[in-house]
Amino acid sequence: MPELPTIPETITVHLGPPDTAAANVTLSFPDYIKNVASSEVYPTWPESAIRANIYAQISFALNRIYTEFYRSRGYPFDITSSTAYDQAFVNGRDIFENVGNIVDDIFDSYVRRQGFVEPLFTSYCDGIRVQCDGLSQWGTVSLAGDGLVPYEILQYYYGRDIDIVSDVPVDDVGESAPIVPLRIGAANNDVALVQTRLNRISANYPAIPKIPNINGIYSEDTAAAVRAFQRIFGLNEDGIVGKNTWYRIAFIYNGVKRLSELNSEGLTLSELPSEYPEALMSGMSGPAVRVLQYYLSYIAQYVSSVPSVALDGVFGPATREAVLAFQRTYGLPADGVVGEITWNLLYNTYLGMIAATPIVYTEGRTLPFPGRNLTVGDTGDDVRALQEYLAYVSRYVSAVPTVTADGIFGPATEVAVREFQRIFVPSFTTGIVGAATWNDLMNVYSDLYVGNQVREGQYPGYTIA
Repeated sequence: MPELPTIPETITVHLGPPDTAAANVTLSFPDYIKNVASSEVYPTWPESAIRANIYAQISFALNRIYTEFYRSRGYPFDITSSTAYDQAFVNGRDIFENVGNIVDDIFDSYVRRQGFVEPLFTSYCDGIRVQCDGLSQWGTVSLAGDGLVPYEILQYYYGRDIDIVSDVPVDDVGESAPIVPLRIGAANNDVALVQTRLNRISANYPAIPKIPNINGIYSEDTAAAVRAFQRIFGLNEDGIVGKNTWYRIAFIYNGVKRLSELNSEGLTLSELPSEYPEALMSGMSGPAVRVLQYYLSYIAQYVSSVPSVALDGVFGPATREAVLAFQRTYGLPADGVVGEITWNLLYNTYLGMIAATPIVYTEGRTLPFPGRNLTVGDTGDDVRALQEYLAYVSRYVSAVPTVTADGIFGPATEVAVREFQRIFVPSFTTGIVGAATWNDLMNVYSDLYVGNQVREGQYPGYTIA
């Protein structure tokens, strides 16, 4: 659930309790709510009571979908028809006309706690045969008779700190698991979401180490936390977030946060990562576009059908043409938009091209970006090469502190990276070395190295003792 809630186009209902061998039916979300409402309330009730009940039914269903309550457990459906678990649904039943009209009016609305994101788990019961902590269906009739409007009725049962969110977009809500498994080197919002969830889960399971930087970069710190999670919950301990690990993390996270309970801990906007755009397209600009341009330009050196582009961070006509050429070359739908499928193929194509390139520093030679963002805690030959380049630059740019090339990305290396970025990329001083910063460092290094080479007979610029 990395995004804000949307109204799904369809919902799949299991016609029975979760573990029974019952059929699944898929229908439009408004038709589902009309069925539930016609099964749960009487058409003769006051309109305010009917509307309050329908708001609760919508929010209940959206909570099941948004938290992937059943999907994260491996079930192929979103909700059941069993009132022991969910809300009433009678496949093929007639719909009350006034109920259907009200649903058409408010199906794109839901209830949430103020300051929280997720649809409130609006538990309810009839209030006569069954009592519960949430809304009393027959109680809404009495409150409507006293003149309360739907919002006031909902406040009566769920508290005064609720909002009704209206005009929610309708969209196709698919599986949340990333298409390509997350591993060291990945950098996107899905990684940030995993980091946020694991850190919260670790409060209940302290054997999971904290991830110090929630930055959307899959570093060794993240892999260590993933491996600990996998070990605790009996998964293959490979440090990679595939579909099984993704949904197990979601399931445990929902549990510790109580997102499917009335007393939910709540999900705030700060817990929804948004640093990385979901898709890159014409008119956009920024660091993510520069990274795209870097990959395209590198691939263009080996694939003649893909043109090279300037690394200016602006998704203009030339960048769109390069994206279209890449999509056509590799058999993707050519729309000029870099979504998840195009991005993953672009990235994997780049990795395939640099796989044979040893990331070992040799003076005077520039290396391609190693394919993983480098940050504090990382180790390896690519970190050592980064430090060698920084150390060389520091000889001529005094503001960049020198570093020891020990292959460990520690605080001193981060300071050097930040100073380099402050001088040469002032709009992007993160201390993290992605493709764009790596390219900038190679350009500066190359200029300094070539510019300081002395040809035979040339005065070197200083007195020779």
